[in-house]
Amino acid sequence: METVNNDHKMGFFGASSYVIGNIIGSGIFITPSSILRCSGSVGVSLIIWLGCAVIAILGSLCYIELGTSIREAGCDFAYICYVKWYPIAFAFMWVSVLMTYPATIAIIAETFGQYLIEGLKQVYDIDENYIPLAQKLFSFSLLLLVMWMNFFSLSKFAAKFQVVATFAKLLSCGLIIITGAYYYFIKGWKSNLDDMWSDSIYETGSLVMAFYGGLWAFSGWDILNYGAGEIKNPRKNVPLALLSGIIVVALVYISINIAYFVALDADTMKSSNAVAAIFSSKTLGSFSEFIPFLIGILLLGSLNSNLFSGSRYMYAAAKQGHLPACFSCVNKATESPRVAVFAQTLLAMGISFIGDLDSLIAYCMFGFWAQRIFTLVALLVIRYKMIPVHPEAVKMPLWVHYTFLFFTVILVIIPIFQEFHVTILGLTLCGIGFVFYYLLIHSDNLPLSFYKINNYTTLVACIIFDCLPDVKTIIPVVKLKTSSSKIILNGDSQDQLLLEDTSLSSITNIVDIGPPSPTDDNSVPDLHSDEKNIAVRTHSFSRKIW
Repeated sequence: METVNNDHKMGFFGASSYVIGNIIGSGIFITPSSILRCSGSVGVSLIIWLGCAVIAILGSLCYIELGTSIREAGCDFAYICYVKWYPIAFAFMWVSVLMTYPATIAIIAETFGQYLIEGLKQVYDIDENYIPLAQKLFSFSLLLLVMWMNFFSLSKFAAKFQVVATFAKLLSCGLIIITGAYYYFIKGWKSNLDDMWSDSIYETGSLVMAFYGGLWAFSGWDILNYGAGEIKNPRKNVPLALLSGIIVVALVYISINIAYFVALDADTMKSSNAVAAIFSSKTLGSFSEFIPFLIGILLLGSLNSNLFSGSRYMYAAAKQGHLPACFSCVNKATESPRVAVFAQTLLAMGISFIGDLDSLIAYCMFGFWAQRIFTLVALLVIRYKMIPVHPEAVKMPLWVHYTFLFFTVILVIIPIFQEFHVTILGLTLCGIGFVFYYLLIHSDNLPLSFYKINNYTTLVACIIFDCLPDVKTIIPVVKLKTSSSKIILNGDSQDQLLLEDTSLSSITNIVDIGPPSPTDDNSVPDLHSDEKNIAVRTHSFSRKIW
């Protein structure tokens, strides 16, 4: 994805909108009550929110260096693969691609359907028997709409939609902030803020869990690393977009919490997670009926951002050879990984039927934070071993990396004592990922039918979605008998996939195709052209399924 045409790339405002849109979501309307329960008082909870913003900024600084050093889509997965820790990358990847991202997308879509129904119930009399079906239809309709937008150029549809959705999101949050300011300065509602430190909790485990909830609300600041090659002038725009986006989000979050505390006392906030609904019913009167619609609009941007990051993660995994090559297929005109976008949408629809999605996300979140540890260690390995990276990389002080690594380790270790069943299941899922890697990826005794299926599905995907595969690793080529036509499907600068369409019934030979000729007009220029870096990037898998 590092060769996306400039006409289809996002600028500063589009990138900033993705950061803000991906962070601000349902979390700010759910976690304030849980953070207050763990911190005990208004003052400590506000410090928790501020601390989460600082940790997010530290993390963004680390990921700025990663994103500008390794111009590959896929974020953590691509960075771990860069130092050739393929089993670790695969273990975390398969949980994320097949469960966590689709489940997150499904939850956002389902939540949108619920809020939309709640808003419509204020206007229309809806039969209770039809509400579950209506919610499902609304959520699926939204999913298909956002999928269609992501099929096309980011600058043409998705990025522009994200700007609009982010504006609507900030508008709904701004309504809460302005309402809180009105009641504080005009109405004089200050009693809830007079004693900000009453009932404060300073127990370590409880405070860490409060940070855990706050950082969950801040999660999503790494979205630009999933498509670093799709941003104009990344050396300039990636740092500016990340830092400005997180600062805006921090100001919005703290202001919203203060607005909540102006209208609601601590005990009321602790009693329910639906803080926004309680706040609006107490302060907005009849206008509170429109709040469900505003929150529904807020979720639109989150859904678009999560589908963007989930599809790029799947694309990067397929590009590395960890998933079938069909998921690496990219439309030449728009540079959109259409097959990955479609697959994530389909998985989200399927997962939406299996029950309690919140519990599934909780089980997988442990793996996400554990993955961050390996990503940061990989960055330190790159720094200390001086592994060649992009010449325009933005280097950060080492203390930034070590500080963020310290907080990340705490977030992984403490939940082991607080939520033992969640962490054990997370470790189990990652362990199963290791097993799958050595059985399917590392094995050299797989039947040839696996390769035939891979080539067939790639060819079908290319035809249906009007795209070409973009693979880093050399893929065995299946020669098929029926016609003499040849289809050349170009990968990146180091590998090329050649499918010789001569039959769909039998395999006659499997060959490896070397890198394209330097004079080939269809070859993609290599941004990492120095000899050492090519050596690092080309020594991929010696054995692989795909």
